[in-house]
Amino acid sequence: MSLLVAIDGPAGSGKSTIAAAVAARLGLERLDTGAMYRAVTLLVLRAGADPSDAEMATRLARSMQIELGERVILDGEDVTDAIRTEAVDEAVSAVSAHPGVRAELVRRQREWRELHGGGVVEGRDIGSVVFPDADLKVYLTAEPAERARRRAGQRSGAAGGAPERTVAELVRRDTFDATRRASPLQVAKGAIVVDSTGLSVDEVVEEVLSHL
Repeated sequence: MSLLVAIDGPAGSGKSTIAAAVAARLGLERLDTGAMYRAVTLLVLRAGADPSDAEMATRLARSMQIELGERVILDGEDVTDAIRTEAVDEAVSAVSAHPGVRAELVRRQREWRELHGGGVVEGRDIGSVVFPDADLKVYLTAEPAERARRRAGQRSGAAGGAPERTVAELVRRDTFDATRRASPLQVAKGAIVVDSTGLSVDEVVEEVLSHL
């Protein structure tokens, strides 16, 4: 099946959950591009490098071996939980902003599409940059407080912190991602906007599928 669905949106908007559910309903493979950026960020942190070091981050992105599925395997290690820590949360926007990192990962994402023919791909620039020709482009969002609650539930190995702090962190990251020079977070041309605040997973999935 050559159908391609692009799902973009800010942190905590429910992209992973909705993308997985939509992929299951359509019988398609799913690619979580956010996990790719998180994997690079984890490598940067483990190397003791500064997340703002574009040269180091790009070198690590180009050399890493990554397998994406139910688990995330990075250079032979299962890092599914390790890439969801607070430390990675705090550094991933800086690492993701490097043009060299984005160019390498976009290349890999397009290779994935060639290999699978289609699928459900989630991220922040999928409909705007990576696959502007997607059959369906969705921008998934939610109120900051709702997204903060979801993000706290996703974190591994760290306390969620005060709700006010988590909301502030998300707003800060939203601003950073939306204003970066390389592939900023934005609503892609032709995308439908779905606000998942207060909606169940099934309700959001039905809304997305209704546009196919």
